[in-house]
Amino acid sequence: MKVLYGVPGEGMGHATRSKVVIDHLIKKGHQLCVVSSGRAFQFLDKSFPGKVIEIKGFHFAYKNAEVSKMATFMSNFKSAGKNIIYNTGKKILIQRSFSPDVVITDFESFSFFFAKEHRLPIISIDNMQVMDRCILYMIISKEEKSNYQLAKNIVKAKVLGCDHYLVSSFFEAEIEKKNTTLVPPIIRESILNAARFNGKHILMYQTSSSLRTVKETLQQLPNETFFVYGMNQDYTEGNVTFKPFSEDGFIKDLASAKAVIANGGFSFISEAVYLKKPVYSFPIHNQFEQWMNAAYIEKSCYGRHFDTLQPDGLKSFLYDLSSFEYKLSQYQQSGNEVLFTKLDSLLSELTP
Repeated sequence: MKVLYGVPGEGMGHATRSKVVIDHLIKKGHQLCVVSSGRAFQFLDKSFPGKVIEIKGFHFAYKNAEVSKMATFMSNFKSAGKNIIYNTGKKILIQRSFSPDVVITDFESFSFFFAKEHRLPIISIDNMQVMDRCILYMIISKEEKSNYQLAKNIVKAKVLGCDHYLVSSFFEAEIEKKNTTLVPPIIRESILNAARFNGKHILMYQTSSSLRTVKETLQQLPNETFFVYGMNQDYTEGNVTFKPFSEDGFIKDLASAKAVIANGGFSFISEAVYLKKPVYSFPIHNQFEQWMNAAYIEKSCYGRHFDTLQPDGLKSFLYDLSSFEYKLSQYQQSGNEVLFTKLDSLLSELTP
């Protein structure tokens, strides 16, 4: 079967999760054509040489470590015309040289519109659809209600009318729309195989805060040891060690951490929950999906949700570490088998 697989270029979470599914599909004997943009394209092109086509996609603009709605709109508006022309050429190329039987989209528009244009079956695999296709049993703060409505409207409209939605989530949610299946988060093979134990350090994955703010905050807890990834630094000062990116080193430090600190990105939080690591989460402002993930971390008693990185918050988080560990010990997930079984079944049902 020929599968067109769409992966957005914004952030690396979609790319790392999609790689797991693409590997599975190739092992099952399917032919793959992957479309993506930005850093995600570069990552996937290295993983699947000859199978990935670069397209032009949507990107967020940031200001002062938060999403700028106006800058995001203006940036994408300015490039819209050229991007449409470029992507139209790619659509013609794919139809002539590949001619897919089915489309899978990870919240990616190019592949979705390709499927609609050519009347192909579409399967959606992403975590975003939980906002639209499930009931969120949570109290949304006044400050986040406008972000929630905006995010929900975007999620609802972006890949509307797929044949089936596979919604990945680390928390339980009640499905309220048909053709929807809730599945556990997609976990990388290296995380599945990691040797998990609780060491003495706390791992922080951070790309949005300033180096100075992070260092000054963490050094106010001198009895704790922190390993910080994501800030392109390589040195130790006091109890804080900044580490350059290394996938093997990162996974080893994550699997042996006693707790983790991060924003609200779905992939990292899901891997931390799978490895049963308590999470201190402070989401990027104006990104409701991150706010929702952080809120459900606290609601599930897997950690705490804070607005910022702060010494007092860290102290209260660490004080309750044993209660978070207990709740996480009850979390169960059998790798990616639930997702793979359902996806294989859908591909058989939706294609001749």
